Amino acid sequence: MSLPRYFALLLVAGNAFAAGGGSMLGGGLERDDQGGINGALVGSWGFTATTWLSASLAKSSVELRNGRDLKTIYGDLELDHFFDPFGVRVAAAYWGDSDILKSRDWRTSVYWRGDKARFSVDYEYRDFDLTTPGTDLLPGRRIMFDADGFGATLRFDLGESTDLRLSATKYDYSVRFRQLQDRDIVDLISASRLSLLNSLDDYRAGITLGIDSGLKRWEIDLATAESVVAGARTDSYTVRYLMPAGDKTDIEIGLGYDDSETYGDAAVLSLYIYFYGSD
Repeated sequence: MSLPRYFALLLVAGNAFAAGGGSMLGGGLERDDQGGINGALVGSWGFTATTWLSASLAKSSVELRNGRDLKTIYGDLELDHFFDPFGVRVAAAYWGDSDILKSRDWRTSVYWRGDKARFSVDYEYRDFDLTTPGTDLLPGRRIMFDADGFGATLRFDLGESTDLRLSATKYDYSVRFRQLQDRDIVDLISASRLSLLNSLDDYRAGITLGIDSGLKRWEIDLATAESVVAGARTDSYTVRYLMPAGDKTDIEIGLGYDDSETYGDAAVLSLYIYFYGSD
């Protein structure tokens, strides 16, 4: 699961209680056709009608080109307060593999929400610690660097049951990567959509069409990203279907496909379940 997908899950968790306090707990699994697997837990607690806390925890496992099994973890905590019509979100996150790449991230967003639309301006600071393993010919390297990310998200209604979300983020890194010399880094991070290390993006952008049908919902997601290390592009296409499984339970099934210039073509299947509580 990529980092943008976590951000989307946190937004789902928080927005579920924008109209009042409550709680939501969810979890699920994703698996690609190359043996990669990801498990995640996500939750939200609405303290009041205007303030809620969201969190997520995840772990992924993918096989690198050299045959090594790469295991990464991710944790995120986000606080959201809505002043009407403006709101503020602040968040902190840690993710990575303790032996290869670690990142401590801080995010903040200022957003406006109306009856038919929502717009946010987003900033993200990422502090990286990267260590590449040595080989018989080359020694390992340790690189410490950071990045500033600037982005925006716009969501608006196209009708009573249809909405559209547009998002884009551009990153500015404190070091300049060189594609040929940094091939060892490319081999580490460009393994799968499910690898959390596969998120050193130069930019990413996406468009999501949502269609509601009663209590059911379809989402069609198109996204693109370019790696700052490899200079290579990955296009992702995902369809998700959310449906009730009880009075306070939803199930979401997703099917995705990646066309990547680094790790090739890949298909991903996901299954998530959400449990809702109330005051």
